[in-house]
Amino acid sequence: MSETLVSLWTDVRRRLEAAGVDSPVLDARLLLEAGAGVSRLDIITDPRRPVTSEQVAAVDALTRRREAREPVSHIIGQRHFWTLDFHVTPDVLTPRPETEFVVEVALKELHPNKVADVLDLGIGSGAILLTVLKERPLARGIGIDKSERALTIAAMNAQNLGLADRIELRQGDWAEGISETFDLILSNPPYIASADIPGLAPEVARYEPRLALDGGADGLDAYRAIIDALPRLLKPDGVFAFEVGQGQAEPVTALAAAKGFVMEQPHRDLAGIPRVVVGRRAA
Repeated sequence: MSETLVSLWTDVRRRLEAAGVDSPVLDARLLLEAGAGVSRLDIITDPRRPVTSEQVAAVDALTRRREAREPVSHIIGQRHFWTLDFHVTPDVLTPRPETEFVVEVALKELHPNKVADVLDLGIGSGAILLTVLKERPLARGIGIDKSERALTIAAMNAQNLGLADRIELRQGDWAEGISETFDLILSNPPYIASADIPGLAPEVARYEPRLALDGGADGLDAYRAIIDALPRLLKPDGVFAFEVGQGQAEPVTALAAAKGFVMEQPHRDLAGIPRVVVGRRAA
């Protein structure tokens, strides 16, 4: 009996479940689409379409990589974030759903009809800043990253999204050498304590760039560096919004409050975890 789209999807799902993958149904569909060269619509509207042996072999090769816990975003080279698709490689942190809460805060702060200058420290793939620029057509952005390879990915995503003319990318170590001031400063910096990284999910510990994960002994090194620079970077009444890890909202809030910033209650994610620390420079 020949394989069909639905039977192949089912087989891949079962293999991913056995491998301990968190989202086997979604990942199986993404691998089927990429390996067999079909769309989601094809799978839904024509599930019993026969697949060739070449398609089966291609899907099998991708599935083997996912069974080894390589992130699906690395395998297919893409990740959906907010309403956009971003090119992703092992050189950048894969954008995650909780990071969309940083975007939500940013959009609340930026009026659609006003020009605004936005800074993203540790831009990675560009997911945060490029999403904000896509939603706020009068905003302009600068993205900083220590990794030259990450900046290459961010530049590719900016070009693909038609935003290359509103973003400037610079290689740098957090805020060093930045002379401009900004209405809004965003960051999803590395916040995992160094000793905790080996215990993370294999997709993260084995495959994500350590530069984007390692926050030092207590996970707060990047926040200290960024917050030290905020007084000279934020315009009067300017706002910052930082993603934080579980249990970090309180110490990061305290670091910023000690610099004189007016702090909001942290914004919680769907699991109820305080996920985004938000503060404002007094006018």
